[in-house]
This record gives sequence, C-alpha cells and structure tokens, in this order.
Amino acid sequence: MVTQQRLTQIFVELADTLVDEFDVVDFLHTLASTSVEVLDADAAGLMLADQRGQLQLIAASSEEMRTLELFELQGDDGPCVDAYRHGHAITNVDQATAEQRWPSFGAAVRAGNFTSVHAVPLRLRDQTIGAMNLFMVRAGQLSDSDLDLARGLADMATIGLLQERAVREQHILAEQLQGALNSRVVIEQAKGILAERHNLALPQAFSVMRTYARRTGQPLSQIAIALIDGTLDQATLTAT
Repeated sequence: MVTQQRLTQIFVELADTLVDEFDVVDFLHTLASTSVEVLDADAAGLMLADQRGQLQLIAASSEEMRTLELFELQGDDGPCVDAYRHGHAITNVDQATAEQRWPSFGAAVRAGNFTSVHAVPLRLRDQTIGAMNLFMVRAGQLSDSDLDLARGLADMATIGLLQERAVREQHILAEQLQGALNSRVVIEQAKGILAERHNLALPQAFSVMRTYARRTGQPLSQIAIALIDGTLDQATLTAT
C-alpha cells in the first residue's frame, strides 16, 4: 500500500521533470516505473501516436513488457490500441477475456502469465495522444481508487507532453517569425539598392525581384542577399 506521503512525493518528482526541454523518453520511463510501484502492477508500458496517428512504443518498465507491447503494435490489436482509438479506459480484463477479445495479444498475455490487463488513454479533453498499459500477475482487480490514480498519472503525463509540444511548436514559430523579419530587412535593403541604381520606384523594384525569384525558383531573401553582396548581376535581374 503506497502511503499518502509517498504519493505526494511521486507527483512532486514527476512535476519537477516538467521543465523546458525536458527529456520526454526519460519522463515516460519514470512514469512507467512509478505506475508499477503505486498501482502494485507487475509491468507497464506507454505508447504515443506519431504524426500519422500510428502508435509507437516509447517506454516500458521492463524488457519483457517491451516485447509484449511490440507484439501488440505488430498485430494492431490490444487494450492500448483500443484505449487510444476510442479514448476511454479498458480495465480489469482477465486472461480469458483478453484471449477472446484480442486472440493474438491474449495468447501473449497468457504466455507471460499475466492474469489481467488494463489500459488508460493519454487524453486531454478531445485530444488523445497515446495510452498506458498495465499488466498484473497477482489475482484480483484494480480498485476504483487505483483506477483513479492510474487516470491521474496518465492525465499528468498528457498535460506534460502537450505542454512540451506547445513550447516546441511555439519556439519553432518564433524562429520562423524572426527569420521572416530578418529576411524582410534584407529585402528592403536590396529593394532600395535596386531602385536607386536603376531609377525604379520601390514597388517596381520589389516586383522585379519577386518575378526573378519566382522564375528561378529561389527564395526572395536569397535574391536580396545576392543583390547586396554583388553575386547577382543587377542587369540580368532588371532585364527580366
């Protein structure tokens, strides 16, 4: 039985990993081992969906668990797959039911001597990003409090992963915006040079640069840099 003090310590430890640029794989391996400890499970595994929506194994509490999870992915059938697809928990599935519901996966469950399997989606509102599997050797079922704790751990993982993804995407967006701003400065400089040397209005100079960039398949900023450093013959550009 995990004490309230230990539970508090575990959640603090997990929350402490949710910092900028945290290691996703290490975080999920910690979550897998933590789930085994607090839920008195014998094995745990975590799967995340890739950009195509296909589940991929990312963490497991043991090598035996990794093999079983990979078997589930290979057959595209099992509790984790269903929990991810349907967005709800699948709990207290015994060995016989697992064999009937997912024949190939159920056979692997029996071979591993597990008596029950459970899966909780990694879900926040209407967004499901993966699922967590739990396997038991001991007889009995997960209690309601255990299931609530499993959902709490899964929710915490989901929030952390979505936060990390949002920070990363925001960082990429910021870099893209800064790149666009930097390019705009260079383009304005090149436009001014072209307009002055060829007696063109600024809009006309920009149109000339843009036409040449499109015709040659080059970025507008690259054309601007070439104009400024003299590697692009201005006569060639204005003759288009």
